[in-house]
Amino acid sequence: MQIDLQTLWYLTVGTLLVSASLLLWEKQAHPGRARVIGILAAALFAFVLGSILAMNRSLFPVALGMGATNILMMLGYLLVLNASAGLDGHRYFWSSVAALSFLALAWAIAGTHFPAAFWNHVSSIPIALTCGLTAWILLRSGTVQRLRSRPIAVSISAVHAVFYLGRAFIAPVLLQRYGQDIISIIGKVTMYEAVLYSVAMPMSFLMIIREEEKLKLLRMSQTDQLTGLANRHAFFEQAAGILRERHGDPVSLLAFDLDHFKAINDRHGHPTGDKVLQLFAKTAREEAGPDALIVRLGGEEFAALLPRCDHSQALNRGSAIASRFAEAAARAEGLKTGATVSIGLAAPDCHDLAGMLASADGALYRAKALGRNRVETARPNGLLLHPSANASHHQLRVVATGRADAM
Repeated sequence: MQIDLQTLWYLTVGTLLVSASLLLWEKQAHPGRARVIGILAAALFAFVLGSILAMNRSLFPVALGMGATNILMMLGYLLVLNASAGLDGHRYFWSSVAALSFLALAWAIAGTHFPAAFWNHVSSIPIALTCGLTAWILLRSGTVQRLRSRPIAVSISAVHAVFYLGRAFIAPVLLQRYGQDIISIIGKVTMYEAVLYSVAMPMSFLMIIREEEKLKLLRMSQTDQLTGLANRHAFFEQAAGILRERHGDPVSLLAFDLDHFKAINDRHGHPTGDKVLQLFAKTAREEAGPDALIVRLGGEEFAALLPRCDHSQALNRGSAIASRFAEAAARAEGLKTGATVSIGLAAPDCHDLAGMLASADGALYRAKALGRNRVETARPNGLLLHPSANASHHQLRVVATGRADAM
């Protein structure tokens, strides 16, 4: 079935209005991305106005009707570009104003003399460049870097850019070879592609925003709200992946328990206890290493899985955490109390997560029994390591100044 060009224009306007309406509806459901969705909806309305003007351009002087249509269309593409940049908190307002001003000047100077060439070929170049830049921004975006929908959004803008490059540089060759009849065919193909773009482009943005929202909720469900650390569920999920992909590298595990934490809560109140927990989480993040997986298992119990960290390195990191925490708690304003931590280090022959947790937990209870505020290493294969062998335990003593010193 043949569809005339005017019908394709009506179809394009209809799909653009439907897509814009869906975006405005979704805007209410995603307040964090309301600005991006609003810019995208404005882009579609700019396309609608451009399409309506294009359908009635015969009512205006040739250069004016074509030029105004092209500028409105470019406004839409620049708004799409700004929506893409807005995902990372960027915008190109003045660059967009400059681009539109340059395009208006080009139509005023050259478009009046060569309106057909500008309309059919030259005007496609800024559209292609803008869509190409949009694809590049989405490709490099830190926000959508790991989203499954990113390749779709990138591909839609990239294909649109390639299509308009073809209109700019291939269509003139076809026109020279096949004559004026090819212009009508190119126009219809352009409108078919425009209909697809008017649906696919906004839907790809909604896919990004919905997936981003889903991942945000997932992160919230896997994060301890008080300390900002991973929670127990996230720890078991992520730790299993770390151990599965260790490829022969050492992995160590530290178990932590804050000393006399119930007494701190009873004596000074839960707000003070919360501050102690937050201080420990901050200290552990700073001392455990950038690749450490630190978790609040519950209450005053924590753990740290240390990838690419051998037993000796883990022992040093555990000692540093205990020392820094005791010192920071003694000096912190508003805590009203000192605080220390006991630490258990899993035996070096443990390789599965359940075994490492059980081993570190046993060492932790021994640290508690031997006086607290210390690091104890678990016994490999149930044997007790001599203290002089591989520095099997570090004992920490808090002096009157509140500083924790290794013994």
